[in-house]
Order: sequence, then C-alpha cells, then structure tokens
Amino acid sequence: MTRLTRFTRTTAFKLSLLYIAVFTVMSGVLLFYIADNTDNLMSEQVVQSVDSELKTLADVYVRGGVRDLVETIDRRSRHPDASLYLLVDFAGNALVGNIARLPTTVLEEADGGLRRVRYTRLGQDAEDVERQAMVRTFELRGGFRLLVGRDLGDQLRFSNLLANALRLWLVVVVVMAAITWLFVSRRVMKRIDEISATSRTIMQGELSGRLPVAGNDDEFDRLAINLNTMLDRIELLMQSMKDVTDNIAHDLKTPLTRLQTRIENALREAKGEEGYRGALEATLEESDQLLRIFNALLRIARVESMAPASVMEPTDLNKLVAEVAELYEPLVEDEGGKLETDLPEGLKADCNRDLISQVLVNLIENALKYGRPETGDLLIRLGGREEDGRIVLSVTDNGPGIPEKDQDRVKERFVRLEESRSEPGTGLGLSLVKAVARLHGGDLRFMNENPGLSARIDLKPVKPDSSRSGHEQGGTAGQTGEGN
Repeated sequence: MTRLTRFTRTTAFKLSLLYIAVFTVMSGVLLFYIADNTDNLMSEQVVQSVDSELKTLADVYVRGGVRDLVETIDRRSRHPDASLYLLVDFAGNALVGNIARLPTTVLEEADGGLRRVRYTRLGQDAEDVERQAMVRTFELRGGFRLLVGRDLGDQLRFSNLLANALRLWLVVVVVMAAITWLFVSRRVMKRIDEISATSRTIMQGELSGRLPVAGNDDEFDRLAINLNTMLDRIELLMQSMKDVTDNIAHDLKTPLTRLQTRIENALREAKGEEGYRGALEATLEESDQLLRIFNALLRIARVESMAPASVMEPTDLNKLVAEVAELYEPLVEDEGGKLETDLPEGLKADCNRDLISQVLVNLIENALKYGRPETGDLLIRLGGREEDGRIVLSVTDNGPGIPEKDQDRVKERFVRLEESRSEPGTGLGLSLVKAVARLHGGDLRFMNENPGLSARIDLKPVKPDSSRSGHEQGGTAGQTGEGN
C-alpha cells in the first residue's frame, strides 16, 4: 500500500493520468466526429434516394394513372434490397407494397414530411424484431396515399460498428496508457531511487559515491554526468581542505612552538634590556612568518572568488615583462645568474595586470630557490608567444626540474617537494599562480626542458577591434611573492 501511494504521488503518475485523459478525449472527439458525419452522409443519401423514388413514381402516376403506378411499385418491390413502398386508397386499404405492418399515424399524416418509423417488411417472420426506416408520405389525387422509404438497417449497423470501435479504442487506449505508465514509472522511479540512494551515501560521509550512468545519453544520464562532475569537484575541494588543514597544522605548529619556546626562555633566562630585546625581535620574526602565511591564504581566496569579467583589461605584456625583469634582474645577478626576456613585439592579452605581475614574481622566486643547475650559472628566461588562439606566458630555468609524478601535487597548497622544509617559504606560491591561471580561463602547466623547467600559463589575447586602452600605469610588479 505504501509503494502504491508513492507511485500515485509521483510526477510520472500525474503526467500519465493527464496524458490518458487528453488522449482519450481527443480520440473520443475524433471518432464521434467521424461517426456523426458518416451518419449525416448516409442520411442524406437516404433522403436523396427517397426523393428520387417519389419523383419517379409521381411521374408514373401522372402519365399512366393508378394502374401503371401499381405495376411499377409491384415490380420494384420484388427486387432484392428494394426500397419501401406502400400505396393505399382513400379507405386505407393497401393496394400494393412490401410493408406488412406500419403505425397508422404515418399514413394519416400524408404531408410529405420526412420521418423515422418502425415497420415490419412483407414476408418477414412475425417474431422478427421491427426494423427502422426513413419514409415520406404523400397524398395523390383521388384520395390515394403513397409511402416511399429506405430501410436504415445498414446505417444502424454501421453506427453500431463505430460505437463498438469507439468503446474498444477507448479501452485499448486506457490499457496501453496504463502499461506505458507502469513501464515509465518503474524506469523513472528506479533512476530516482538510485539517485536518492547515492545521495544518502554521500550525506553519510562517503564522498566517493557517484550516480549510475546507463549509457543511453538520456536526460537522466546527462543529469548524472553533471552531478558526478560536481561531486568530483566537491570531493576534490574537501580533500584539498583536509590537506590544507593538515598542512596548516604542520606548518604553523613549528613556528608557534618556537614562538612559545622563545617567550618562555626569555621569561626564564633573559637578563636585562638586551636579552628581552633579542627575544622580542625573534618573536617578531616568527609572527611575521605567520602573517605571511595567512596573507598568502587570503590572497588565494580573493583570487578564487573574483569574477573574471570584473578584473580583466587589455595589457601590454612586453611592458609588463620588462618591468618585472628590470626589478628582478639585479637580484638574479647577485645570485650569480642571468635573467632574459623573449617576447615578440605587440603581444597583448586581456588579463589582470597586477595578478600576472604576481605570477611572474612567484615563478622567478621559485626559480631562484629551486632552479639552480648542479653545474654552471642559473639562467631564467621570461617568454611569451601566441599559440592556438591563446597567449602562453612562461618562466623557464635551467635547473633540475620537477618529476612528472609531482607536477600536479606541487601546485597544491602547502606542498613543498623539499621534505625537510629547511628552505624559507610557505608552499603557497604555486597555489596562487594556479588560482590566477584558472581565473584567466587556463591552468598552470609544467614542462621539463632537460635541463630546466618551464612553468606556463595561457591568457586570452586582446581582440583587434577592442576599444579599451591598455593599462599603462606602473603595476605592482614589486609585490612580495609567496614563493614555494
């Protein structure tokens, strides 16, 4: 009973009832229209036949009198499938015809009107059921009355046939609709139950659950594919959140512990103003590192929440790269390396100038930390080119590169391939680069150059008919990067 109640409350059941009602009404109207028009057509044929017979017999009476009329009616009434004829005198005595019994009022009302009557045919068994006919009765000169009509048996049989066909058709429609409803309802309910079961599994914490895909590319498959893609994203975000939480706990535990230890040592061992000053300076340095981590996280969150259309503008990449190179070239040379640029003239992209500057800064600082070759001097090259309708901006070094198995992992937050974590950094620089790349409709990609590593992001080029002018003011290329 509960299962039946569930079925009757479903949209499929309600729609099926609506379709049954609509289709039944339409079928009934169509068949009624056919039956009514067929009946009218057959009635018109009967009227035309009766009128033709009357006209012919009237002419016979005018030309030859009663004798010729009697002979003509007698001859015609003997034919198979003959019309109905009856000629009576002024006293009501039947002279000729093929009607045995007829209501007397029909002959008394000899006004030429068309009427439907019940009659018994001459020679018909008495036990036979009376038939129906359409007749006209006229009064002739001399007090004679002439009745001519047509039997309606064929018309009635055809009408009954149509009525039975209508009833049978309606029964078939209802039965087929019920079968279709059962099939559709069971199929729809099965898919919905599968979605509900998967949803309950996910709500219980099993984020790996996915909606089944039948493979027939119907609307349920398309819905399942889209929801599965969304669930993949949610699972990835939840896993990323877990990883971030674990990494935050790991990365913040050490500086917080050192901070607490220095404060305790200062309170226990520091003597005089110099001792307390040294403890405060060390504490301040540790707190600055913590602030840098939180600022980097907030910056990534802001980038990920930006609407692309609100932050993009035509930007001259030659000028942008030149400003960043001018800022970092002395630092690279101090480290014993060399910084080069390689961009074609007139390279412009629709992007956020400040964020792309930050991307270049982070990638350069990463190259300074991890891109040193085992032998020889460090070489960092800032490049750009148009490729497949996009502009690819790259930072390449000549260092050891990143193993392919780690190239996706290194873009996650707080991930550093240096297991000891002895080098300064937060592990958030490449995460920011990845967020900026996604904001611009691309992704951060790595390619090992053997030797060296090329980090690339792609941007949308400026349309030639763009009416907006590039952002020519000085950028924020000198921002401090959150390098890996």
